[in-house]
Amino acid sequence: MVMNRILSYGGRMVWTLVAGFAIAAVLSVLLLTKTAELRYQRDVNRMVYNDNLGVLNEVKAKLGMTGDSLNNLKSESVGAAADQPYLVVSIADHKVWFKKGSQVLFEAGVATGSGKELVGGPGDKNYRFETPRGRLKVQAKELDPAWVPPDWHFIEQARKRGLGLVHLQRGSSIPVGDGVITVSGAEVVKRSSNGTTVALGGGEEGREIVAGGNIVIPPFGTSARRYLKVLGTRRLVLGDGYAIHGTNNPSSIGQSVSHGCVRMRNEEIERLYEMVPVGTPVYIY
Repeated sequence: MVMNRILSYGGRMVWTLVAGFAIAAVLSVLLLTKTAELRYQRDVNRMVYNDNLGVLNEVKAKLGMTGDSLNNLKSESVGAAADQPYLVVSIADHKVWFKKGSQVLFEAGVATGSGKELVGGPGDKNYRFETPRGRLKVQAKELDPAWVPPDWHFIEQARKRGLGLVHLQRGSSIPVGDGVITVSGAEVVKRSSNGTTVALGGGEEGREIVAGGNIVIPPFGTSARRYLKVLGTRRLVLGDGYAIHGTNNPSSIGQSVSHGCVRMRNEEIERLYEMVPVGTPVYIY
């Protein structure tokens, strides 16, 4: 009887200790998570207001531990660099803010990179369509910008339409019908066997030049590789092919659907364009 009481008492102590350890473990995890979030918020603020690229690298390494929202950054008041305007883009929130110090001067919705991958381009090159995270800056501003599509655009179009691909180089030609497709000045033309030439145009999404079951990839510098109205009415150039620009597809705003650029509604990029000077820092998360 005495032994049974001892065992019963000892069992309760064991379960009490186990429960205590479990509660302590849960509280430790919550504390670590909160600490990581607070450190992340602190580091973002340090980076933005001190323009510290070393801190930026630390923050980028921590992105997997924390959320992507910049709500805390939007509302917190920090005195340093109060006169330095800057742009902040949140990929997860699909938002852009133009700020000066702690004051929000402009806010709008955006579309960002889809994160999709295009596999098996020419030379087995793969493309990943992500909006770059980190610190960039507005390098130039453009009115009514034209889009010069990279090779991946023609790869996508060929796959959608079940066609092949062929590169057209300056000084070369592609046989077709009773003539050839070649380049004359800034135009891609069809030159018939009788010597007449006709400009093939192109330069419009969905109306690429097709010859012999292949989409023709025109050389850079030709009108066939210059698309109008795709980027809307304004563009803030960020470098490396990325930009904040308008769109001919306003229904895409608020989604992760672009090939890496930050899209805005035309009426909103027009307002932002007037406010943002060249050289403005751009922080993307």
